[in-house]
Amino acid sequence: MTEAARAVSLRAGVPVYRYRITPGGPPVSVLRLDAHHQPGEVHRHIHDFPVLVYVERAGRLETGVPPVQARDGDAYVLAAGAVIDPAQVAGVGSAFAVFFDSAALVGDGQASWQSHPLLFPFLHGIRGGLLRLHVPPERQPAWSGAIAAIERELADRGAGYRQAALAHLTLLLVNVARLATDVVGDLRRSNETLLAEVFDVIQRRFAEPLSLRDVAASVGVTPGYLTTVVRRRTGRTVVDWITEHRMVRARRLLSETDRPVQEIARQVGLPDPAYFTRVFRANNGVTPREWRREA
Repeated sequence: MTEAARAVSLRAGVPVYRYRITPGGPPVSVLRLDAHHQPGEVHRHIHDFPVLVYVERAGRLETGVPPVQARDGDAYVLAAGAVIDPAQVAGVGSAFAVFFDSAALVGDGQASWQSHPLLFPFLHGIRGGLLRLHVPPERQPAWSGAIAAIERELADRGAGYRQAALAHLTLLLVNVARLATDVVGDLRRSNETLLAEVFDVIQRRFAEPLSLRDVAASVGVTPGYLTTVVRRRTGRTVVDWITEHRMVRARRLLSETDRPVQEIARQVGLPDPAYFTRVFRANNGVTPREWRREA
């Protein structure tokens, strides 16, 4: 697992990782996976953010159960919320894992999954969490170039590097969505319409008192059923998403305005400044004032 991720909880004994948000930190990270850059020992894990793996040179790489020989240009869309078992991958090839914070693609506290259709492939729900796509040979240099460009932006950290890195990432996601047309269509025809409604409610009402029961009532299902659907598809609970929207908005206000912390707390639906500070620190690792100072 990359340094951009941190374990935040356990689910049935399996660690759940979240993308590490830091003041001014990169919204996307790239991890090389080859004979010279092997990550440390990795166990079964869950991540609640999107991950894209691109195989540039397959070598002796095999994936899946039963194992299937990977090909140059294979791309794996890892489902958020699924248990990923490294035992599904064996052998050595040359690949890249692209990790990113979905909220960075839309900003301003909008609902990532609902507002950004390019992320629908990462909710595929396929057993094992791996959706295997294949990049046509004529497109493979563009994929390698986009990933290399992200790496350069992250290494140089020049003016506007975050925006540049996200632009290259967006091009990759456009290609993923085009390759996964059937998957995206299936999601839109299934209960992903419920997810869209859920995120619409959260987006409109996160600045007011809002609970799981409130969201469930708004979309016409029971709280238990809604919890199951949202967790299965996104790796988080409804309350997690409410908090996430509040934190995205709070981080933006702290970084881009000089409004008092108490006012920001009210604007994101947590009017008690002390409670807001506890929630912010638990989700971001620093207090609101520390975030503003570091940003």
